[in-house]
Amino acid sequence: MDLEPSRAEIDALPGTTLLEVGSADCPICQAARPLLDELVHDMPGVRYVRVEDGKGRELGRSFHVKQWPTLIVVQDGRELARVVRPTNPSDLQPLIAAAEPHAAGGS
Repeated sequence: MDLEPSRAEIDALPGTTLLEVGSADCPICQAARPLLDELVHDMPGVRYVRVEDGKGRELGRSFHVKQWPTLIVVQDGRELARVVRPTNPSDLQPLIAAAEPHAAGGS
């Protein structure tokens, strides 16, 4: 996995970003993978950043992530929407709704 970006780097990204905070070893994250892959596909104007979380990893803590996977839509350093442990496509609607008005102009 790539080096974890800092919170300041995430906050400085222009436009809209979808953060996925989880762990490669997390069975719930693995089960959600098909949903997340489809979500990323359905949000082409949104930057996607997958963040490996766990002991010693500060980025997830800075967003107060307590369960994996946690998906967060951020625009210009401001959180717009969050979904924790999605299990079906309808769980993802708040993310899509938050990103849609911002995707075209941001990335």
